[in-house]
This record gives sequence, C-alpha cells and structure tokens, in this order.
Amino acid sequence: MIHLAKHRKRFFILIALLAIAIALALPRPASESVPLGEQQTVETAQPRLCVHTLLENEVEEAKIKRSLQLTRELGAATIVQFFPWAYAETQPGDYSWFHADRIIRHARRQGINVIARLGLVPAWARPSGSDSPTTLNFLPEASFDHFARYAGAFAARYREAIQAIIIWNEPNVSFEWGYRPVDPAAYTRLLRDSYQQIKTANPDAQVLAGALAPTLEAAGSAAGLNEIEYLSAMYQAGASPYFDALAIHTYGFREPPAAAPAPQRLNFRRAELLRRVLIANGDGAKRAFITEFGWNDHPRWSGAVRPSQRSAYTIQAFEYAAAHWDWVENLCVWALRYPADLLSYPDNFTLMSADFREKPIYFALQDYARGWKRSERPWLLPPSAD
Repeated sequence: MIHLAKHRKRFFILIALLAIAIALALPRPASESVPLGEQQTVETAQPRLCVHTLLENEVEEAKIKRSLQLTRELGAATIVQFFPWAYAETQPGDYSWFHADRIIRHARRQGINVIARLGLVPAWARPSGSDSPTTLNFLPEASFDHFARYAGAFAARYREAIQAIIIWNEPNVSFEWGYRPVDPAAYTRLLRDSYQQIKTANPDAQVLAGALAPTLEAAGSAAGLNEIEYLSAMYQAGASPYFDALAIHTYGFREPPAAAPAPQRLNFRRAELLRRVLIANGDGAKRAFITEFGWNDHPRWSGAVRPSQRSAYTIQAFEYAAAHWDWVENLCVWALRYPADLLSYPDNFTLMSADFREKPIYFALQDYARGWKRSERPWLLPPSAD
C-alpha cells in the first residue's frame, strides 16, 4: 500500500514543469513590485502550530504576500516551504535567488519562521535523456556533490533567515526518488554531503533528515519502503552524525489522533514508531518536526473523514502532542492552499481554496491558535454531533 502523497503529488509534477518554464521567462526586477508593508509579529498561543505552504509555484507576488498574511492571521508562526534546486540553478554554478528571495522577504516581514525543504533536480544534473516528468526527482550519485553545494549556498545566503533545512522529501518512496528503487544508504550519503556543506556555511543551522512518508511497503517493493525500516537502514549506513533532527510525515486517514500506533497501521501516532528508532540508536535527545500531517474531508474519497471530524481531529492532534510529545518541535498542517485548485480529493487537505476562501478548518485552527472562544468552539464536539 503506497502512501497517499503519491497520488496527491502527481498533480504537482505538471505544475512544477510549468513553473520552471515561467520562472525562466520572468524578468528579474531590481526591487519588489508589491510593497512589503510594516513589520508584523505573529500573535499565537500555540507556537508549535505550523503550516506547509506551496509558494514555489505561485507566480504572482501579491498572492505570495496574501498567503503569508493569512498564515500570520491564522496564528501560525512557522511554515515549511519548498525551495526547488531546479529553479535556483538552471546552469551549473549559476544561481538565481529571485523567487526564493521574495518568499523569504515576505515571510520575514510577516514575522514567520521558515523551515526550508530542498529538492527537485535540474535537467543538467540528471542522467542524459531523463527529461520526462517522472525523472524530476532522479538524482544520480554523481550529482550528490552538486546538490550539496546548492544546500550550502542556500544556507549561506539565508543564514539570518532560515535555521532549519530539510534534505530531500520522502526518499523512502520510489516516486520521490526518481521512480527507482529506494536506497537508504545512498540517501545517507546525500545527507552526509549536504550536512557538511550546510554546517560549513552556517554552523547554527539545523539539518533535518527524512521527511519520511507514511507507508506500509515491505522490503523489495517497487513502490518504496516503510519509514520504520528505512530509518533503521539509515542508521545502519551511519546517518546519526549527519542530522540534527528528524522530519516526519504522519497522516490520520480515518482514525482519531489518539488511536494507538502499530507497524501495520497508518495513523497520526505512527510518528511514535520513528521516535522509538531514534531512541534505540542512541539519538533520543534529537527532536522531531512533523512537517506534514492532517486529515482530508472529501465526500467521495475512501480515506476521508467528515468536515466536523477533520476540524476536531486536527485540534485534538495538537492537544495530544502538547500532552505527550515533548520531543516534537513543530506540527505542520498540510497544506495552507494550492496555487490552483486540483478539482480532486487533494483539495480537501487545504485550509483555503486557491482564490483564498477560508474553509471551516481555517477558522477552527485560528480560534485554537489565537486562544479565542468563538461559539464555544463547536468543532471540538464529538464527531457524532453531525
């Protein structure tokens, strides 16, 4: 059984290809066309609340600014944001920071911390002839040093703005590893090379490993490897010295957040199984970042819950983590919004539509994060209240 992100992220392959073409064609103005506005701060009673944004494929700067304003108004002090290598280094050694710069400028002006996720391979770093959408994540070992240099250059440029960097995304599933067999030892080598470059550029930066996908795939599967075995294999390959914290993806599917974890179950508390691997390998002092989690409320998807359950489960997840997960730094909801509505079930992971119409879950999270008591918080009523 492959994790849900395989299906969700296929939609973003075409968006990514289009965005690369647009990024290459866009002019690079000397100054921003959209005013930054006054310096803001995030008012929140829940500093661990974080949302995953998708601003890398947002062409209009005004929409980037509006997304981050709504993040601040939500009460989220932190975002996870993807900064594709393919957008920044279209030719070897020739960096363009135009799009990353404006995302980070607006995030800082809104008072928002940024966890950066790095990945997506430029054409020149992929094997010859690998120009199809399925190879955008194909990073041959010969290009590991190129990616590591990009990671170091990124860490140096944003030394004051970004203190946490995720190396790759979901390397334990074939889809994110270039549609080839996953390889924990190879990923560990990529992690090592990137860690060394980042720490040289900014010794204070936190390097996050993994962003591991929840999946039940067994060893030998063409689709990937479950994250528990994958992390154990990383330790066997010597990963421990080369990451400061672990990035985890954990989705609730149809189960409530307090449902007990088990190796053959996909649910919110599955993250605890990865925590056990850290402890077993002497890394219990390392913290974790839940960089993707959430529930879906699409009316016709088999993995979805009702809208009232989605709001209740999401807030209950934060409350469960506050009570039991002192090892977690942030919990980042997938996702704030998409740059375009996908007209399929992945739309029901977002907190608002592409045209900025907030959904009930946005207001539920806002009330929770800001400490408001609107309508006696009815979204926390038991799901049977439907």
